[in-house]
Amino acid sequence: MLMHPTYRFFLLLAGAPVTIIVYFIYLYRKSNNGYTEAASKKREAMLAEGVMDRLLAEARDQLTRKHRFFNQKISSDQLEREARRLADKKFDEELAAALKQQIVEGKIDKVTFGDAFEALISNPLMLALSIIIGFPMYILAWIFSNPFSKYIFERLLMTVFVIFGVAFFVFTILYISPMNPAANLLGETATNEQIAAFNHLYGLDQPYLVQLWNNLKGILTFDLGRSFAGNEQVTTAIANKFPVTITLTAIATLLAVIVALPIGIISATRSNSFFDYTFMFIALLGLSIPNFWQGLIFILNFSIKLPWLPATYNPNNWLSAIMPIVVLGTALTASVSRMTRSSTLEVIHEDYITTAKAKGLSRGRVLWKHAIGNALIPIVTVIGLQFGIMLGGAAVTEQVFNVSGIGSYIVVKQFIPDIPAVMGGVVYTAITISIVNMFIDLLYAFFDPRIRSKMKQY
Repeated sequence: MLMHPTYRFFLLLAGAPVTIIVYFIYLYRKSNNGYTEAASKKREAMLAEGVMDRLLAEARDQLTRKHRFFNQKISSDQLEREARRLADKKFDEELAAALKQQIVEGKIDKVTFGDAFEALISNPLMLALSIIIGFPMYILAWIFSNPFSKYIFERLLMTVFVIFGVAFFVFTILYISPMNPAANLLGETATNEQIAAFNHLYGLDQPYLVQLWNNLKGILTFDLGRSFAGNEQVTTAIANKFPVTITLTAIATLLAVIVALPIGIISATRSNSFFDYTFMFIALLGLSIPNFWQGLIFILNFSIKLPWLPATYNPNNWLSAIMPIVVLGTALTASVSRMTRSSTLEVIHEDYITTAKAKGLSRGRVLWKHAIGNALIPIVTVIGLQFGIMLGGAAVTEQVFNVSGIGSYIVVKQFIPDIPAVMGGVVYTAITISIVNMFIDLLYAFFDPRIRSKMKQY
């Protein structure tokens, strides 16, 4: 762990009290074990033997021949500085080699920082004290000890940076927006005093950095204050609307995967057949149809002409969720089926698949045991990316079916602009997408043993 510069820095920072104690123990043991004195004596002996003079002469000769070969002119002072630098470097290398040889022969004993730390934790009392005052350090060391926990921790750390990056850009765009929330909400008849009072009430008259800090602090504490329109708690509003969107999106994703994977596999195993052409043609249609137009067609046919399904969403009627789920999942089904076909086609023509068939394994065993697992890597990638697109683009579908979800909530608040509401909706959507992407990254290691091997070596 100490070999990794970033982890070494955070490890020493997390265990700063322990590090200070160990450092003083290290200095004490180093001053009493004779290593420093032996190193000083060896340096004086090498200087007395003329090692530095020899190295300096060799460096001068080497530099003179090099500059003469390249026809370069150099002053004597510059030549002397370069020769001194090279000689000092080589002298330190020879001194280190000589001291290392004495350590191997047992003539001297070198104390390292690691030795001092080992001596500290060998004492039960000091070990307990180090755990108490350096608990974050031990937590970090435990995370690093397991490749999967380290992988998850790194992804979570990246997610934190992504979330704050999204919050920064969203707030900055809203801040420089030419729209005036006070004027939009109070109307054209509002006086300057009323607008100033509105801005003061919601802190819009404060400097940019102060407003940015207040919004970032609100994200951390899950308290984004009250929205400009409606004077409602933003966190409460998002908590009521976000589950609707995430539920519809998750069900649409699940159904799309259940439908698309078999279609893609059948198309790949029966390429250029009637089934292949039919399925891929339908998938192309699914990718080409805009979801808002598809939603309107569904309402026209299944709600007006054929009154089978409700035209608008009602959380108390599960039938009203069918059309929004189908519209949300159409593009994902088409994308996953096409990717499954192309990925499976690529895999089933690999040499190891031919070898498995030559060994006499059945077609189904070769397909499910060897082909599908390796073909799932790009498929999982597409599912993760499409889920984020579905979650972020659900606003159109929600508007069509009158779904009171997070997408329509952000769209309505955007035109004010209601900064706390838009910030909360966008940031918490970004958090969800980041968590899903981290889960997708973990699935890579589950499906591909090569990735698990690299994780253990990293």
